[in-house]
Amino acid sequence: MSQRVKVKQILQDEKTDYNVVVKGWIRSFRNNQFIALNDGSTNNNIQIVLDLETVTPELAKRLTTGAAISVSGQVVPSLGKGQRVEVKAIELEILGDCDPEKYPLQLKNRPSLEYLREIAHLRFRTNTFGAIFRLRHSLAFAVHKFFNERGFVYLHTPIITASDAEGAGEMFHVTNFDIKNPPLTESGEIDYKEDFFGKATNLTVSGQLEGELGAMAFGDIYTFGPTFRAENSNTARHLAEFWMIEPEMAFYDLVDNMNLAEAFIKYVLGYALEHNREDLEFLAQRLVEEEKQKPQQERSEMGLIEKIEFVLNNEFVRITYTEAIDILKNSKPNKTKKFSYLIEEWGADLQSEHERYLVEKHFKKPVILTDYPKAIKAFYMKQNEDGKTVRAMDILFPGIGEIVGGSQREENYDKLVQRMEEMNLPVEEMSWYLDTRRYGSAPHAGFGLGFERLVLFASGMGNIRDVIPFPRTPKNAEF
Repeated sequence: MSQRVKVKQILQDEKTDYNVVVKGWIRSFRNNQFIALNDGSTNNNIQIVLDLETVTPELAKRLTTGAAISVSGQVVPSLGKGQRVEVKAIELEILGDCDPEKYPLQLKNRPSLEYLREIAHLRFRTNTFGAIFRLRHSLAFAVHKFFNERGFVYLHTPIITASDAEGAGEMFHVTNFDIKNPPLTESGEIDYKEDFFGKATNLTVSGQLEGELGAMAFGDIYTFGPTFRAENSNTARHLAEFWMIEPEMAFYDLVDNMNLAEAFIKYVLGYALEHNREDLEFLAQRLVEEEKQKPQQERSEMGLIEKIEFVLNNEFVRITYTEAIDILKNSKPNKTKKFSYLIEEWGADLQSEHERYLVEKHFKKPVILTDYPKAIKAFYMKQNEDGKTVRAMDILFPGIGEIVGGSQREENYDKLVQRMEEMNLPVEEMSWYLDTRRYGSAPHAGFGLGFERLVLFASGMGNIRDVIPFPRTPKNAEF
């Protein structure tokens, strides 16, 4: 019995005249003789050629789109158009039937992305989602490869936490109480001392704070795990469950942080471009077709692969928030009131439209913005001498706006405590975090990258729900 060989391997090798076993799902069956078989290793199908005399009417009835089969046969040069090799079947076994009347992925009805979200358990079998999730895999693998090559320690930070890293609220609570009848204190409050952990706990919004603790021992660490936000937001950019990559580096300042982030993004996108060219070309073509439906002014100026190469081949422009505000204030869309959010004064929180203007129209390069007003940034960011700004940095991309947010962290104990008090954060409860500022504090920095945003950028998809296998959004936790 020959070993099972994946379709991608057979098509890549282009060898002929050898026996194989291929297994996969039928994409189409025509003329009672030709099966297009796909096994998920590539979007391309292998053509299986059956001997007309062995295809009985009973067998033909079962060779339907979606059915799983195993074929033993010989790889031979193909005489047909569109493929160099094909498999001449010697034996065929049906592993799993598929009722064509009920199977929702029929070629003739070309399901929409919205409909495919409703059948997310089957959408992996389409070319679009095959390409997206192979690309997602490569990007995730490249993340680990990048940090491993640089001697970082991969730290698993907790998913259940009692702290709110960003001070943003909107967290999912974790409890084992009977929610109809929770224990109450004498004053009628819920008594969390009786709960599983003895205190109120939530699903984490970030692994950063724990990551900093690791950096203060290992030097360089990174986290890559799921994070959760209970924000009731139904936009194409938000998920309630998403994956974050968060490196933290001891002895780094803001410039070191920017250098690492730029190298990191270029590395993972370069890896995907090299190893997923076929999938990216398919997604690029899909984007061209999709953009044809849009009015001219909404179409992207660059194709998908061009956009990735644009990031790889350009030095990222580095400017301060103050310089960005001046550019935006004097920009044509601001003066002609084309921006939805007009920039009137220093201190404004930048919106996606402003970030994209800087990248796509003004500089025509990815941009790193630094030194934001401290009033609009998190408590842990290092304060500059001016007393107004912090050593923050955001990386802005075409089509997407902010993709990375990071900063040099405040290593001075007194300044950090003062900032926490100003922001009404529980200093006492955070004493474990403050300990790193008491015992051998050192300058350190880090950043966070939302993994789905990276996949969104690399795949050219318009909705973040289409780049995670099973999206979790308000009123939706199917599968």
